[in-house]
Amino acid sequence: MAPGTTTLELSADPVQLTRQLVDIESVSGDEKVIADSIEAALRPYPHLQVIRDGNVVIARTDLGRADRVVIAGHIDTVPIAGNVPSWTTGEGDDLLLWGRGSCDMKGGVAVQLSAAVALTEPVRDVTWIFYDNEEVEAELNGLGRISRERPELLIGSFAVLCEPSNAGIEGGCQGTMRAEIVLNGIAAHSARAWMGNNAIHQAAAVLGRLDEYQPAEVEVDGLLYREGLNAVAISGGIAGNVIPDRCTIGVNYRFAPDKTTAEAEAHLRTVFDGYPLVITDAAPAARPGLDQPAAAEFLAAVGGEPSAKFGWTDVARFAELGVPAVNFGPGDPSKAHADDEFCPAADVRNCRDALLRWLSPAH
Repeated sequence: MAPGTTTLELSADPVQLTRQLVDIESVSGDEKVIADSIEAALRPYPHLQVIRDGNVVIARTDLGRADRVVIAGHIDTVPIAGNVPSWTTGEGDDLLLWGRGSCDMKGGVAVQLSAAVALTEPVRDVTWIFYDNEEVEAELNGLGRISRERPELLIGSFAVLCEPSNAGIEGGCQGTMRAEIVLNGIAAHSARAWMGNNAIHQAAAVLGRLDEYQPAEVEVDGLLYREGLNAVAISGGIAGNVIPDRCTIGVNYRFAPDKTTAEAEAHLRTVFDGYPLVITDAAPAARPGLDQPAAAEFLAAVGGEPSAKFGWTDVARFAELGVPAVNFGPGDPSKAHADDEFCPAADVRNCRDALLRWLSPAH
């Protein structure tokens, strides 16, 4: 066992397993110890083929089933804020587990690990993925790297990302696009403003278009996605006595999964026709794929009503490979990254039990 590795008890109560994981500090870029611990814990199970690629750990069944599903979760966290090691409050069904990563998303990772070792004969072959660097720049994301370098490891008919979702199903995700509109004027002394052209004043017309904009509500696979287009930044001016000759407006477009990134860009260029628009960042949306047989059975096993995912998650990486995906994990996503981050113990157990119902032969 590698130095510093923690012995994880995968067959124990998944809430206790969550505490063990939270107590392993794994801020983005420093995931080796938790990856070593997960790899060492999975290796003894003969029904799992374990693959290590950097700080990504993949465990696969290979039972010759007619179908394969992928269940993924990230092992990194945002920086510690005096909230490690973990602690609990309450008891029984009201037990809360506190600490960095408890919600985002070591509760979900515990669900994966607990289910992975329990499902020795799943009705579908399963690929379990534990990846690094989700909380930082996209180019460092471990799942993204695997999708580029070893995409065959992510193939399946359906995928589940165990991100916090209040133990309910959030289908697909919105796409996101950021752009800048640069307005140019003519600099002059503010005492002789008529000799210049105020670029900041030009922003009024652009902001007026945004104020009048009516975002769409789009139904995809039975789920209603609400789009949004907003100014998120504005800058200009160099001094209190100079008419500014430049103003930059940053906008963010959150679009439904009925659109590609190219279609989203075309929409932005229509909205801001006549203005110079530069796309600075874009990430595709993901369809939930709830019409797939595996998804239908997953819905039946989990119960409740699915909802659209507002925001972007790594389900979009599966969508790029043609694999529909949903978010399903313990914890309230509004507590992700909070200093008072916590996860209800009941959510952890309910999510683990739902995966067992979905994939067990008795289901």
